[in-house]
Amino acid sequence: MRIGVPKEIKNHEYRVGLTPPSVAELVAAGHEVVVETKAGGGIDFEDQDYVAAGARIVATAAEVFAQSDMIVKVKEPQASEIAMLEPRHTLFTYLHLAADKPQAEGLMKSGATCIAYETVTSDSRSLPLLKPMSEVAGRMSVQVGAHYLEKEQGGRGVLLGGVPGVAPARVAILGGGVSGVNAAQMAVGMRADVTIYDINNDRLAELDMFFSSQIKTAYASKAAIAAAVKNAHLVIGAVLVPGAAAPKLVTREMVKTMKRGSVMVDIAIDQGGCFETSHATTHEDPVFEVDGVIHYCVANMPGAVARTSAFALNNATLPFALRLANLGAEAAMKADRHLANGLNVYKGNIAFKAVADDLGLPYQAWTA
Repeated sequence: MRIGVPKEIKNHEYRVGLTPPSVAELVAAGHEVVVETKAGGGIDFEDQDYVAAGARIVATAAEVFAQSDMIVKVKEPQASEIAMLEPRHTLFTYLHLAADKPQAEGLMKSGATCIAYETVTSDSRSLPLLKPMSEVAGRMSVQVGAHYLEKEQGGRGVLLGGVPGVAPARVAILGGGVSGVNAAQMAVGMRADVTIYDINNDRLAELDMFFSSQIKTAYASKAAIAAAVKNAHLVIGAVLVPGAAAPKLVTREMVKTMKRGSVMVDIAIDQGGCFETSHATTHEDPVFEVDGVIHYCVANMPGAVARTSAFALNNATLPFALRLANLGAEAAMKADRHLANGLNVYKGNIAFKAVADDLGLPYQAWTA
């Protein structure tokens, strides 16, 4: 198969769909890889590194799309990239369509087969291609939260871990999944006062056992969330409904009760965000204020630590990319129901029900 890797063009996105070691694996399996020049420059991979791995370098994204059967990316395709997709293409990348109707409609019009990293599943009911970026985003959320709590950044002037004689900051984490747990690990390491909120009592029991006395857990009722938001210095939104838009757990009225200079980090912003006051921001302009509360809602958080993120993502995606290349999309999905669960757009239709429901678009199931 001919596999194409364009340079990412989303704001401050430095990751790359395939690193040179991944290219080498695909080439060794008998496939041709075409890489846009400087695609890996953001993480210190030069064109010659890709050539050494067996790739062929081309000058433009248009050449990559024209010469490839499968496109492997990191972030959702931008409008100029969607325009280059054809029915013969398989697109393998993050899509997050439930919060992006124009993208969904563009992909439908292209006729391409679009497989989303974030809805590929596993036997353990996890999301293996979302997990590494959820880990990164969870850990980053505490770093950026601590930074924006600093007075110079407009924050309340609170040190996350406090000091002897001065209480630490209160951190409320909404969601006990992968990103929430990683956020908690970092916050605990910085000696913050951490509470995780979730609606799954079994999960709360697991977290209580895992963290022991290092954190507190609470059932995520509306009243509990309202109290948590009012009293927290840092609120981290880490909820996930696979493939669907994130529920709005924190209302505008709740935000009004927070102390000036408090910080909110919305990890769920790729899926529309879980704070009513959220809107997507960029690494170039990452924060805004609502009622004196700082909101960090960068839609590609892991892009800030692009080298770590690119390797972590490739570790997870490479086996699936190999399967798609070796068998072709149809046969690969027939052979692997978890890969088939990643199918979001197929032959001009939305093939993932949660996306169709959230966007109000027709749903057409794919059948093996």
